Formats: sequence, C-alpha cells, structure tokens
Amino acid sequence: MTPQKRLFDLGLALVLALLLAVPFLVLLAVLLLREGRPLFYVSERMKAPGVPFQLWKLRSMSVAREDSGVSGGDKATRITPMGRFLRRARLDEIPQLWNVIRGDMSFVGPRPPLRLYVERFPEIYGKVLRSRPGITGLATLKFHAHEEWILKSCKTAEETDFAYSRRCVPQKARLDLIYQRHQSLCFDLSLLGGTVARVLVKRLFRKQA
Repeated sequence: MTPQKRLFDLGLALVLALLLAVPFLVLLAVLLLREGRPLFYVSERMKAPGVPFQLWKLRSMSVAREDSGVSGGDKATRITPMGRFLRRARLDEIPQLWNVIRGDMSFVGPRPPLRLYVERFPEIYGKVLRSRPGITGLATLKFHAHEEWILKSCKTAEETDFAYSRRCVPQKARLDLIYQRHQSLCFDLSLLGGTVARVLVKRLFRKQA
C-alpha cells in the first residue's frame, strides 16, 4: 500500500467515524432491543499469507456454536430480519472502519479471504493479497451479485465450499488482479462511487417492490 492510499484511507475512515458515530449508536440500540447480544460478529480473515486479523461486522445471523466457511444457501435460514436489512444496505460493514483505521484493510481492495482458502490456493492468494484487502473493490462490484446467485442454491456447507472454490475464487481473483494492475486514487474513487450508487439503487428498487 502506498503512503498516499494509506493517508486517504485513514482520513476518510476518521471523517466517516465522526459522521456516523451518533447514527451508529442508535443502530446498536435498535439491534440490542430487537436481536439481543452479541451485537458484533468477529471473524478471522487474512490480510497477507500467514498474516491473520480480526474482521469486525454487525451480527446479521442467529448465533451458531460452529460457524465456518462462506455464506451460502445452507446458512440462509440463520439470517435475521434485521440482518437482511443490514446486508442489503451494507450497514453490517460499518465496524470495518475500525479495521481500516488499524491498517488491517483499505476502503478498496480484494475482500479479505478466510484462512482455509488462502492455504488451499496459495498461488492465487499469494498474488491477490499483494493488495491490502478492502471493504469494496472491483470484484465486489462486478461479481458479488453473481456469487450470491451461485451460492444461494447450495444446501450444505460442503456444496457451498465446492461451489465457492471452483466457481468464485478464480473469477474473483481475476478481477482482483485487474484492479491491482490499474490501482490509483481515481480508480479507488470510482469504485467507491459505484458501491454507493449500487446500494442506493438496491434501496430504490426495494421501495418500489
């Protein structure tokens, strides 16, 4: 990560943290009343091969004793009503501002992978994770909807893992490496703008429906 990209990330994260502080506290209060504890979901992710960190999100699923792997159709019944709203508006990712401030993540980059996929595909992630993981990115904008469509039909954790490994990892890596080759502040700003626009469009269509 260049000093300019790090400075941009830190500045934007601090500004957003200040602007969202009060609305976020209100959101936490609503979640506490409607869903109870825990409010946060903390999961290990990798920012480089062999370098884990703790990713913070608002909890959007019911608590399970064992929870591993990516989310597919096998976990759909665990998504809470509030969790669907949080995911649709991407409000569950607000706590990742803390990850950006800490330097674990950037605003734009590949989504931080689980350890099992980094260890299963060392050649792929050895290249992809030369970029700092991000809250959004080229693969998020271009492939996330298709990834959800692929995984939602999976009925077991094994089916989800197989589909994600074979059909999602290579396609996401291809897009992440395109981003890596063309990364610039202007490109980052365009991807951030595209992410905000997509969230707003989803909310508009939801209201019309």
